[in-house]
Amino acid sequence: MTKVVCPRCNNNCSDKFYRFGFDNHGHQKYQCQECFSQFAPKTLSKGGDKRGPNKPRKYPSCPKCGKATFLHHDYEFYSNLRCWDKSCNHSFYVPKPQSIPEPSQLDIDGKVDFSNMRHSLHTVIRALYLYFINGSSTRGVSQFLIDCEGIKVSHVTIADWTKKFAPLFLYISRYLKPIDLDSSDEWHVDETVIKIKGKRFYAWTVIDAETRFVLAFHLSPYRDSQAAFKVLNYAKKHFGQPHSIVTDRYWAYNAPIKVLFPNSNHIRVESFQDDISNNLIESFFQIFKSWVKQRRGFASFQSANKLIAVFVFAFNFVRTSNVLNQSTPAQVAGINYSNRNRTFWLLHSNNAA
Repeated sequence: MTKVVCPRCNNNCSDKFYRFGFDNHGHQKYQCQECFSQFAPKTLSKGGDKRGPNKPRKYPSCPKCGKATFLHHDYEFYSNLRCWDKSCNHSFYVPKPQSIPEPSQLDIDGKVDFSNMRHSLHTVIRALYLYFINGSSTRGVSQFLIDCEGIKVSHVTIADWTKKFAPLFLYISRYLKPIDLDSSDEWHVDETVIKIKGKRFYAWTVIDAETRFVLAFHLSPYRDSQAAFKVLNYAKKHFGQPHSIVTDRYWAYNAPIKVLFPNSNHIRVESFQDDISNNLIESFFQIFKSWVKQRRGFASFQSANKLIAVFVFAFNFVRTSNVLNQSTPAQVAGINYSNRNRTFWLLHSNNAA
């Protein structure tokens, strides 16, 4: 007698099937007592049914029992599947990485080198360093260059430099990204408000706890799970998965972390008295908001996005910290480069050694 196996739930116990008449081909039909599926084994084996034994399953097997699953809910960035076996009834999520857009930090255009510049490379670097590291205004930088260097540069030109070279620093940061942060203990995720032409925008940020390295940021007018999906998907794609992810209690983090980081522990900070807090990323936001305050607002979304991108580059690769023993987050993360490279903003990626 041919062994009967349910094509839906893989039940193979002979005493758990009912004979259920015959199909249109005259073959014996059975009904599974586990999932109540009706099928004819001989028809399936001859390809007379779409559920043939060699037919790949439409959805992934249940990770808990290995049986077939069905689509329970379908969302824009992920699908919710459920096991056919009622005794298992396991529900799990399958992400759609190709459907998740890239964060705003990649939506940057401009110059990728320092060619055809009227002023010297030293002057440009000095101006950018004063603007992003020392927190000086464009007028203050212009006055400094006149008083100390004897070089007359308009504050409008300096403002243009701060945005023009954002793609170059983005390229260098990609080239010099940390080797491996997959074994990191904790990532911290949070968002903060900035104003662009008087309107509220949210800067979503992911930071590694051990190195203080800013893994990803996304500027969005919305404070929802779609924005959280974008920034967390980028961090996962480039830096792997940590053991734990620390957030506040905001609902928008629940679905992205559950879908994209199923093996990571999601720690929701309940109050300031908790053993684990989100103070690390709050300290970063304190530096960030202090720098934003000096800017007196942003003129447009594109301008804000470029300036924040360069600020994040300066924070990761140029700004040293007492907490990190006078090292930059990038150096702590395992990227080796000299102080000369750091001072001159790693202008040539092939000099980073």
